[in-house]
Amino acid sequence: MEFEKPVVCVLDASTYVGFWILKGLLSRGYPVHAAIQKNGGTEIEKKIREMEKIEEKLSVFAVDILDYHSILLASKGCSSLFCCLDCPDGYDEKLVDLEVRGAINVVEACAQTESIQKIVFTSSLTAAIWRENICSVKDVDERSWSNQEFCRKKKLWQALAKTLSEQAAWALAMDRMLNMVSINAGLVLGPAVAQQNSTSTMCYLNGAAQMFENGVLAFVDVNFLADVHIRAFEDQSTCGRYFCFNQIVKTEEEAVKLAQSLSPLISMPPSYYECQGGEVYTQRLRTKKLNKLVEGTACF
Repeated sequence: MEFEKPVVCVLDASTYVGFWILKGLLSRGYPVHAAIQKNGGTEIEKKIREMEKIEEKLSVFAVDILDYHSILLASKGCSSLFCCLDCPDGYDEKLVDLEVRGAINVVEACAQTESIQKIVFTSSLTAAIWRENICSVKDVDERSWSNQEFCRKKKLWQALAKTLSEQAAWALAMDRMLNMVSINAGLVLGPAVAQQNSTSTMCYLNGAAQMFENGVLAFVDVNFLADVHIRAFEDQSTCGRYFCFNQIVKTEEEAVKLAQSLSPLISMPPSYYECQGGEVYTQRLRTKKLNKLVEGTACF
């Protein structure tokens, strides 16, 4: 006998990552509340609206992350919530605060929704890798956090937003005794990423040269990332943070391939392809927890 699967909420389902999590959940038979912000009728939002017409298990809700009650309505009756916040127009100092306030509202709404049992919070590796003298750090893992003052000094607004919003979410989740896990993703690659996720991609790559030289420039396929989110939701033993990436860029050849995969967002002079050096940079990121999750032993 097949048990009926619980209803889950994806907020914001109209982000690039949120959309792929939404598709993954529907393909597994989950009823989904797709909570979307008004982002001016993006291509992904239009796709979700079209999907709603043919997907019996999909319900779409319009939300404003600064409107706590709209989040309550979208999450009502859901067993879990996937929180995938992003700023479609890029980041600056003011938008950092917007994302932090949004994260707090989402977690507080979950605390007030009796049916919610778990939050899967999408964060970024940029919430862990930025600080002075990172080259002196041997391992960067889930215990690491980006330094807020360093991010402000270097105007790494996306990294600051992801750091502060994740820390605020963790603080409130622990205070409200909510079950939460976070997925700290590398640079997200996937179908039409240069067209559908261009601003977020370029924001992530602010400081890319320093990331590369310090062995912390990593990328992840969006299909794999969505699968990891769903595994983290389904596995009752998951806990804490999970770094999520497929590969660390260690050589100039790999860096060129990455740039080519993001064309036309990133263009490089033809001469660059002919003068790649042979230096291999030491990787510092660790994914022991991710490996255990994929293998089915999440927190052991």
